[in-house]
Parts: sequence; C-alpha cells; structure tokens
Amino acid sequence: MWSKRITQRDAWVEIDLLESVRLSCINYVNEKLQQIFIELTLKAEQEEYVKEGIKWTEIEYFNNKIVCELIEEKRPPGIMSLLDDTCAQNHGTSEGVDTQLLSTLSKSVAHHPHFATGADSFVIRHYAGNVTYSIDGFCDRNRDVLYSDLIQLMQQSNNQFARNLFPDQIQQGKRPTTVSIKIRTQANELVSSLMKCTPHYVRCIKPNETKKAGDWEEERVHHQVVYLGLKENIRVRRAGYAYRRPFEKFLWRYAILTEQTWPTYRGDPKQGCEIICRSVKLDPDQFQMGRSKVFIKNPESLFLLEEVRERKYDGFARKIQKAWRRHNARRHHVKMKEQASDLLYGKKERRRFSLNRNFVGDYIGIEHHPALQVLVGKRERIDFATTCNKYDRRFKISKLDMIITAKHLNLIGREKVAKGPQKGQLVEVLKRQIPLDRIQSIGLSPYQDDFVILYVREDYTSLLETPFKTEFLTTLSKKYKEKTNGGTLALEFKTAHTITLKKTRFGGGHRIVNFSCNPNGSAKALLTHNGKTLTVMVGPGEPNTTRPRTTRPEGGYQRQTQGRRSTKKAPSRPAQPQMGMAAGPPSSLGVNEYEVEPRRSGYSTAPAAPAHGGHKNANGSGVTGPSIGGIATPLAGLNIGQQQLQPTNAVRPAPRPNKPRPPVKPKLLPTVTALYAYDAQDTDELSFEIGQEIELVQKHDSGWWQGKVGTQVGLFPSNYVKE
Repeated sequence: MWSKRITQRDAWVEIDLLESVRLSCINYVNEKLQQIFIELTLKAEQEEYVKEGIKWTEIEYFNNKIVCELIEEKRPPGIMSLLDDTCAQNHGTSEGVDTQLLSTLSKSVAHHPHFATGADSFVIRHYAGNVTYSIDGFCDRNRDVLYSDLIQLMQQSNNQFARNLFPDQIQQGKRPTTVSIKIRTQANELVSSLMKCTPHYVRCIKPNETKKAGDWEEERVHHQVVYLGLKENIRVRRAGYAYRRPFEKFLWRYAILTEQTWPTYRGDPKQGCEIICRSVKLDPDQFQMGRSKVFIKNPESLFLLEEVRERKYDGFARKIQKAWRRHNARRHHVKMKEQASDLLYGKKERRRFSLNRNFVGDYIGIEHHPALQVLVGKRERIDFATTCNKYDRRFKISKLDMIITAKHLNLIGREKVAKGPQKGQLVEVLKRQIPLDRIQSIGLSPYQDDFVILYVREDYTSLLETPFKTEFLTTLSKKYKEKTNGGTLALEFKTAHTITLKKTRFGGGHRIVNFSCNPNGSAKALLTHNGKTLTVMVGPGEPNTTRPRTTRPEGGYQRQTQGRRSTKKAPSRPAQPQMGMAAGPPSSLGVNEYEVEPRRSGYSTAPAAPAHGGHKNANGSGVTGPSIGGIATPLAGLNIGQQQLQPTNAVRPAPRPNKPRPPVKPKLLPTVTALYAYDAQDTDELSFEIGQEIELVQKHDSGWWQGKVGTQVGLFPSNYVKE
C-alpha cells in the first residue's frame, strides 16, 4: 500500500500520518517487489524469446530498476547511502542535520530524472506516482537509538524472557546500524528468497476511498491499472506463448502420442517435438521451435495435447485390464473345467466338442425374461439356466427351463391359459421347485449321452436331457455343498436306472431307462421305447479318463488379438445374455451339444433371440461349423456369399443379333414385418425398427433368417418378425 504524508495532489495515494522515514521504507519495499514482478514477467519473458530465436515484436514497458538504484545504490551513492553518511558525520547532533541532508541530496542526485527537491522536502517519482517526503526529523528517525551497550546489558540479564528479546549479535568496532541499513538488508533478503522460487501475483485494485459497495472511481482504477503494469503484462501474455518446455521434457511427456516417438525415440529431440505437434494437427501459428525449447501459444492447444495423452493412457489401461480379465477368466474357466472333470473322471465318457467348452451359466437370458425371474424369486441369484428336454411317463418330450438358484432347482414350463382375458396364450408355469437339500442323487450313464435323472427324497423322479450336463452337475454340486454345509452330491453312474413316476389319477408306477453303447453309432442318441422301458443307444465318446486341455495359449495377449483380427472365419451369432459370473459363451460345441430350439413366449415383450447352435439344411442333415469368439456358428457350413451370387433366373438362349437382350428382371422376394425393434450385435446382422418391412432372402431352421433392408443384407432372429 502506497503512503503519503504532505500533499494530496495525487488522489490514488493513501494518506498516512506516519513519519517520512517509515513512508520511504514502505515505498522502497514496494519498488523492490515491483522490480521482481518486472524481472520475472515482462523482462524475463521477452529476453527468453530473443534468446530462443522466437519471432517476437518487442513490447515497451517501464522498468523501475532506475528508481530502486536511486534509493539504494552505493556507487554512485543513493538516497539511503547519503542519509547514512550525513547521520554518521553529525553523530550526537540534531540541529541543522536535516538541512544538510537536503543540500547533499540536491548536489548528488538532483540531476536524476526521478528526483526533485523543494524548500523543506524532496520528491521521488515512484512507479506508482510522485511522493513528497518532508525533511523535518528525517535524520533523527533514521538513527538507531537502541545502542549496542544497551543490547549487551539486556543479553546478560538473568531473566530468560528478557534475553530472548535481544537475540542480535553485536559486532564490535563497526558503525552502528540505522533504519535504512536494516530495511535495505531485509528487502534484499526478501528479494533473494523470492527469486529462488516461482511467485504468483494477485493484483488488488482499490475502487474508491469511501469503502462502500458499488462506489466506482473510474480515474482511480485506471491509474492503478497503468502503474501496476497490467496493460503491458496482458500485451506480453497475448502476444507471447502460454507454455514452454525443453525439448527433452516435452518429448518425454508427449512421446506416447505418436508411433514414431513411442516407445523409444533416438532421433533429434527438436524433430520429435515437431512430429508430436503435427500429429495432433496443431496450427503452425500455435507453436514455435526455439533453440532448446518448444513454445505453445494458447492454453487450448496444450489442453488438446493433454486430452490426447489421457486418451492414449486410457486406451493402454483398457488393454491391460482386458488382458488381465482374460487371464483371470481363463484361470476361472480352467478351474471350473478341472472341477467338472473331477466329477466325471473315470466314470463317464466325454464329448470331444464339450470337453474344453467354457461355462456360460445363463443360456436363456434371464434379464430379458422378467416372468422367469418372478417365478424363481426376484432376489434370487441365478447360477445356471438353460432349456432342456423333459420325458414324461410315455417318454414324450416337452421343453422346460431348468434354473438353479442358491436354494432351489426350478423347472419351468408353459401352458395355455384356459380362461380369462389371456385365454389361449402361453404363459410360464413353475412345474417343479426342488429344494437342493432334498435331492437324493443324480443318475447318469457311463456313456456320452446327455440324460440326467433327478432322484428326490420322498418324491417322484425327473428324467431330463440337456447338452450342458457337465456344467449343470458342476453348478448343482457346488450349490448343494453350500446348502448342506459341506455335503457331497451323490452321482450314480449305471447302465440302467429305475425312475419313479408322479402319482396322478392314473396312479404312480416306475419306468426303466437302459443305456447302451453302439460302436458304430453317432454322438446323437438313438431312443427306442417298449412299454415301460426306454432304451438309449449312443456311439462311443472320448475315454472317461480324458482331461480338458489346460495348456496356456502361446504368444501372449498381443499376438492372440492380432491373430484373431487377421483370421477370417464364418460369421457368428450374438451370444445369449450371460450371467455376471460368466466370461463368455461356449467355445466349441458339437451338433448335439448346443441344439436348443427357439424360445416360446407368452407375454408381449420382445422375445429372446434364437439360441445359437447347429441347424438343419434343406436335406435335413445337421450343419455346424467352427466357433468364433467362443460361439458355435450355425451358418458356418453355408456359403452365404456364394448363394447370393447364384443367378436367380435360368440362362436364356443367345438373343438374335437384330434384337437387344431384354433386361433381367430382379427377383421379387417375400417380405416380413418386424414385431419388435432389434439392434445388431455383430457385423453380419441386420438392425430394424418396429413395423419395418424386411425382404426375406433365406430361412434357416436355427431361428436366424437372412433378410435385406435397402442395400444391407444380414441375419436377424425369426421370432422378431411375422410373415
């Protein structure tokens, strides 16, 4: 805060009734602080541009160093030096000393452009304006009346508090210190400390003298803006560069942005910085290359570099996370395969295609079927869900949804509503809910068939068939152990099982299921029944001592991903909605291991997409191909591209030379109407909205049809449309 005592000509100076010596000390310190501001901002920045060879137009500003030299300089002597000499020459004398000081100042510094004398005062033109100092009592107040002998006396006191008040070390044989010497020493120490760091400035503008809100004095504010150098500072900032860094540091921070500079760059650092700036498409006027530093003009350009850098790191972090999750998922699936293998090892033959299959858990998509969730319990966690075949007392097949939770094994079917507003519609019905602790045992055959027999204590038996029997047994065994506090689920491997029927009006009774192996048979079971006996004949599978493959794929994550990108395979179907615990759909399945019919729905919401798996071609033979991304491709055996390129009309005879050939009429395809909206989940699928017309190119028994919308051809679920 600037202070003034004598005159009020300058309205911007705050009036303070302190003595002139103290006023001069305050204003001197302000001059030193302003000098630091100039050195670190205006002067240093422009000198750096010149040093680095940056194209720059010099901006003029007032450097108050000349005012500081007027006050503190020793050679030639300044005001403080002349004041100390006058006080030393007239030691012990007060009369006429102030007049002598004024005369000395008039002779020594009167020629200085920032100094002027008066009758009994002198004027210093500070950077903030002219300040008049009264000469009356100037020398007396500069003398230090605390003499050294008094300080020594207090330092020898027995009172610890009194001794601590005078910690100064007395130097014998030297001139006593004065106020000007002390303030000059302290100011220089402050400057040295500030020059070692990077100070930040907050400029305060005083809007008025009344200290009232809303009182704005335009002239006062304008004057403060001028003498604080804000105009020059803003001009330098606007014309200058907001960011500058040595080439090496800039390259070290932003080398990740380009492939030429990452991960190693052995070229010229300056050229590397240019590559980085051009990679983010910075305008040429937004950056310049100096001799040792790169200069960036606007903060927005720097923000762009930082944003691109963050995106790069985010991309690398996602790759690391993906690789780590793949690793954990692989370990999880290997562990589950080993647990499943332990249950069946040495007891049951295995299917070649299902031996190394990853477990999915949810093959229905419970999250898309809220009615199923309501039947099993909204708060129940579903660990396994699939569609299976259930055999009744006459060995007739019906479709059921088999769902395992932490407490129950649920079997859900569908029935037509007999009466009411939904009469004739199919709705989900809970056919059976078996508490896990009431399961007595699970009956299996020693062959590779898919039959599972549920023995329940004091209740009837259920004969089921599911291609996911291994995963079903693993999940059921785990949940049974948790429910029974460590109990082991009993598994019975026999070639003949006796099942107990449910007691109805026709009575109960028993049925017998015999299993046999045909050396010349196929993997698909052949069923024959005679009265109360069902015979299941299946071909030989893998030996019952076969273990799943646990070798880790070679090449690491990067080579695997590159291999998958470069390998061309048949198009795959989108995976069914999966459980949270599942890492992916089955990796490789045979014809019978993944043959699930499209779901039937009894409610108005969009049906689930058809299950993935083999389908039958026109000849009725099962067709299935290699898996892509862990999903068996139902159309792998069909060359869709070739079918589309086949001519739709018979070859016409050669036209007569004198007649032009008639144009080939495009074949009119049948159309279907979309019942629900569908978003494509893969590149070979088709997206459409409700009510949109789709040209039907080809039907497939798997539930996925091929259609055309405009020029786009792709696959879509058949239960989403009507003909």
